[in-house]
Amino acid sequence: MYDLKNFNLKEMTECGITLRNIGERSKTMEEAANKITSYFYDNLVDEENGKPACALVRLFKTHPYGDLDERLQVFASKILKEKHLSSEMKCLTLLASSGELPEWNTREKSNGHKAIPLASEGFVSAVPMISNLVRQLGLEISQVVKPESRIILDISKKKYNVFYVPEALGSPFIPSQENFVIPHKVKSVLGFGGVLPSGNLFAVILFTKVCLARETADLFKTLALSVKLALLPFEDKVFI
Repeated sequence: MYDLKNFNLKEMTECGITLRNIGERSKTMEEAANKITSYFYDNLVDEENGKPACALVRLFKTHPYGDLDERLQVFASKILKEKHLSSEMKCLTLLASSGELPEWNTREKSNGHKAIPLASEGFVSAVPMISNLVRQLGLEISQVVKPESRIILDISKKKYNVFYVPEALGSPFIPSQENFVIPHKVKSVLGFGGVLPSGNLFAVILFTKVCLARETADLFKTLALSVKLALLPFEDKVFI
């Protein structure tokens, strides 16, 4: 286990090795994603009380609407209040979730984040958390909403920054302040990820119960590559 508040380079290296090996022990991307979120939730702790340092850990991936199952398609269409959506439209899809409440340990019980349609650049720009996640990682919203085949290879090789909110309380980037941030004592939010060869974005988001320094957050840039290597074998076999 690692004290998240004092996470260091040596521990980051150890985590990276473990994360890369997760892909070898999985059969689908969803299975690998579940192991990844569980690993972070179980192994990042608050040394002061020995409890998990994260209230919630989630892993998202963009996915074409047409490749989602019927339940996820219905969920996405209700958000847009439209029945007929483009099969190529990207949806930010929850692949795995681990947290302190029982319902946070399965993607099926998510109330609002199962499959968020990325209908247009304007739509994404109006959702502060998603738009700032994309921008802080170092991407353009257009590259996520409609990745162009001629630049996918370039952006998939890029090294990305982190999405970092040092103070979650009162942040316009973190919704559900009254129902989530305050009651679950979320102090900081950290997201890291990248782009797969298909052009799909993946991101791990940690909602932490300890305050994270910028130096700690930056260590997770390298772990994005380890997560990518664990997910990479399963681009054609996503769901369990």
